[in-house]
Amino acid sequence: MLMNDIVDLINGAKLTLVDFFAEWCGPCRMQGPIIDSVRTSMGDTVEVVKVDVDRHQDLATLYGVRSIPTLILFRSGRVLWRATGVQSYEDISSVILKFAGSEI
Repeated sequence: MLMNDIVDLINGAKLTLVDFFAEWCGPCRMQGPIIDSVRTSMGDTVEVVKVDVDRHQDLATLYGVRSIPTLILFRSGRVLWRATGVQSYEDISSVILKFAGSEI
């Protein structure tokens, strides 16, 4: 996915969860299957995007990602939630559901 496409999703009205990761990162490899489960179970509720920080250093810098994995939930370009380190399926899905019903 190109940087402009990712930025367009982030700036869109739909909830967008961005997973900033790197292939060489052990905790990122643990987070990956959890993110895949979130993507599958949440369906159209949220757009899920994985961003390799080694390939998209500009995006990581733009959003202040200093450690990985970092998850950021956006709507209309606004950060609604941010977490660093491996997050559980339950924590991620509850945050998404919290914001899915709001217009924030």
